[in-house]
Amino acid sequence: MTYRLFYAPDNASLMVRMTLEELQQPYETQLVDRAVGGQKHPDYLQHNPVGKIPTLLIDNEPVFETAAILLHLAERHNAMAPAPADPARAAFLKWLFFVSNTLHADFRLLVYPHKHTGEAGYADLQRGAEQRMAHAFSILDDAAREWSGREDAPTIIDYYLVTMMRWCALYPSKDQTWFNIAAYPTLNALAKSIETRPAVRAAIQAEGLNETPFSLPDYADPPEGTAI
Repeated sequence: MTYRLFYAPDNASLMVRMTLEELQQPYETQLVDRAVGGQKHPDYLQHNPVGKIPTLLIDNEPVFETAAILLHLAERHNAMAPAPADPARAAFLKWLFFVSNTLHADFRLLVYPHKHTGEAGYADLQRGAEQRMAHAFSILDDAAREWSGREDAPTIIDYYLVTMMRWCALYPSKDQTWFNIAAYPTLNALAKSIETRPAVRAAIQAEGLNETPFSLPDYADPPEGTAI
């Protein structure tokens, strides 16, 4: 069983790194240098034709799409998510794909408006994304008991969501005033508790994150590559 993670610092690959660390699985990393468009290089596109990060090679077979990678790892190692026969499974999947298909999708509209509309439409597109994301965070804050793990056993949704909160506090760099983690007390507590996990400490070291990367984040200063 071998894992190779194609990553860029403070990208969605961060969630996969932390999950592999939480599962205590050995893995290799290969930098995808966004500064030179590495995600669009033919060699990378052979593994991920979409040209997005992350991709995880599992026994030399590529898997992409963040939620798919996380769920596959959880199932493969029987941890960090309810098992298929568990009555809690349906609710867990509901929230996993809510984070992936709703929250994460709107975040992409927020930070990449140029991929979806002309410059004149940026402000309206971003404002709508902010409003929907704020509502989504409120829903998740109220529903945490349905998807969050114990403090000593975080789930893949926990790692996915705290990473999303980190990004909302930092990007787009011109204005993050719409997001205040203190407005979501359950999520804020999750961010603070998960920062003490060995998996997070390993990610801090590997990707140049600050000491409170989720509850009070700052921009990454990675030893290699670039987050943007």
